[in-house]
Order: sequence, then structure tokens, then C-alpha cells
Amino acid sequence: MFKRILFISLFFTLVFNCTVTEEPEFIGLENIKVVNSNIQSITLSADALFMNPNDVGGTLKTDDLKVFINDTEVAKVVSDEFNVPSKKNFTIPLIVAVATDSIIDKKSLGGLLGSLISQRLKVQYKGDIKYKVFGYSSTYTIDETQELKIKL
Repeated sequence: MFKRILFISLFFTLVFNCTVTEEPEFIGLENIKVVNSNIQSITLSADALFMNPNDVGGTLKTDDLKVFINDTEVAKVVSDEFNVPSKKNFTIPLIVAVATDSIIDKKSLGGLLGSLISQRLKVQYKGDIKYKVFGYSSTYTIDETQELKIKL
């Protein structure tokens, strides 16, 4: 009988002392940069910064995150689920390769030519990152824009 009471009290102590319902805090995007650029493609990179106050981890999914260059959607960030560490600050790398011919359309041709001459691109990450742990989930809306210098 004593073992059952000890087991039940230990179980409830563990369950009620673990923080699960707080969502990790999205701090922002940083280090948005052009990793590689050539005549065929431009590779972009960014780090999404989070802080997880929970005693347990979870997963983050980036399937609804889009990349715009000069206000034209050019790519979607698709990746595996990221494991979220418990009680830690962490970053998620967001890397995407964009074919340069996907940037060109009739509406943005003048803007693209101006960007190529000035060697600057307006890059925007826009969309959602989803967090899940057990039955709890939340969504982070991302909308970050930055002017980047390129070298072709």
C-alpha cells in the first residue's frame, strides 16, 4: 500500500511540476544573407531564434514559410521537423535555393534589372512556423524583410 501511495505522489509531482503549456517564444530572424549566388541560382540563409521555457521539447515545422524576392514569391522553405530542446535558446536554420529564372516575370522585370545593376535584392520571409508538443500546438507568424547585397 505504501508503494502505491509513493508511486502516485511521485507521478503527480512530475506531472504538475513540468511546464508544457507555455509556447516557446519566437525572438526573430537574424543573419539573413546570401550564401551563394551565381547566374543559375541564389542560395539564401536565415536563422529563426526561439527560447523554450518548457521542461519538455516538441517539434517545429516550417512548411508554410515562403520566400519573396522583390515582392515576387520565389520559393517555399521545406524541411524536416526540428526537435525543440527543453529549457534552452535555440536557432533553426532556414536555407533555400532560388533559381534566378524564377525571379523573372513580366511584372517585375524592371525591378529585377534595377536590382541586378545595384546588386541589391529585397528578401522577405513570410508565413508560419508551427510548434507541437503532445496535444498542444501554436503557430508563429513570420514577416521579416531585408535588403541584401549580391555578387553575380
